[in-house]
Amino acid sequence: MKEKNLTHFDKKGDAQMVDITPKLSTERKARARGRIFMKKDTLNSVNLGSNKKGDVLGIARIAGIMAAKKTSELIPLCHSISLSQISIDFSPLKRPTGIDIEVNVKTNAQTGVEMEALTALSVASLTIYDMLKAIDKEMEISDIHLSSKTGGKSGTFKNNKRK
Repeated sequence: MKEKNLTHFDKKGDAQMVDITPKLSTERKARARGRIFMKKDTLNSVNLGSNKKGDVLGIARIAGIMAAKKTSELIPLCHSISLSQISIDFSPLKRPTGIDIEVNVKTNAQTGVEMEALTALSVASLTIYDMLKAIDKEMEISDIHLSSKTGGKSGTFKNNKRK
């Protein structure tokens, strides 16, 4: 396997922000997936909307969108880019009980949106945990990964190890 250069380090090994000036703006998309496992009664409270804090998934969706837009403020060497679309979808899991989360992010820019998708997923998961921790402290956030990405110099990536 050929070793790739890590672009966030200069020739001396110091951290640097990658110069994207010569790159063309192209449509770029990224999909991240993950899940949060919880007790059956906890999932039922989400599905029934009976949580005292309100609409758990609606608030988690807004939190994830806000996080994607703030990624460059959270991850030190990420570029600030304009996002053209962010969607966050939730699907209940029956066995084991929990929620599958999928985030899709799109832009037309000089750099990709993988970190924005992963950040959105992470914050949406943490928001679900925060809103439900009073009734279930044993929840587990799991399987956060980049599922696919398109666009840019490196082209298309599909994570074949995971769905």
